[in-house]
Amino acid sequence: MTAHPAYEEVLAPTHYFDRNFQTEAAKILPGEYYVTGRDMLLVTVLGSCVAACVRDPKTGIGGMNHFMLPEGGDPHDLMSASARYGGYAMEVLVNQLIKLGANRARLVAKVFGGAAVLRGFTTVNVGEANSEFVIDYLANEKIRIEAQDLRGPYPRKVYYFPATGRVLVKKLKSVHNNTIVEREQEYGSRLRTSSIAGEVELFT
Repeated sequence: MTAHPAYEEVLAPTHYFDRNFQTEAAKILPGEYYVTGRDMLLVTVLGSCVAACVRDPKTGIGGMNHFMLPEGGDPHDLMSASARYGGYAMEVLVNQLIKLGANRARLVAKVFGGAAVLRGFTTVNVGEANSEFVIDYLANEKIRIEAQDLRGPYPRKVYYFPATGRVLVKKLKSVHNNTIVEREQEYGSRLRTSSIAGEVELFT
């Protein structure tokens, strides 16, 4: 078996050196994803959004996304406009994993987020809809969920090590500013004013 290329497919990440874990890291913001074949750390902070951490255990190729469904539509209806956006966010991640050398049949996932932090700003529980969507999507694609920490009242900070699959989750019970909520509201506004992503070419 040939070694996989040690490079990343990436959508606008923020790179930094994490002094706590003494490793290179990438911070994933709403609407972004990151896929790598290297031993590094992926970090995100989730409110109502969800993140899927997906990897191929045999190769150690893994990645993370950070997304939410546009408001409206049934998260269980995978053909609805909002679910199509969620499907696009997931397929972009999966396709990049496969391009780096992951095997789709071996993919496993850990999913996080979907907190009720936008309650009061919206008529629906956005976090609940996001959580239900990501579980339904992975079940439909036959990607096994190894671990999950979804819903609840608190934002989360997620540390993901794709090479090993290790995940650390920190509940943010005392957030002293509205950065998370404001960031997700701005992301939600962008989704409402942009067209739903088109079809995605699937790699098999």
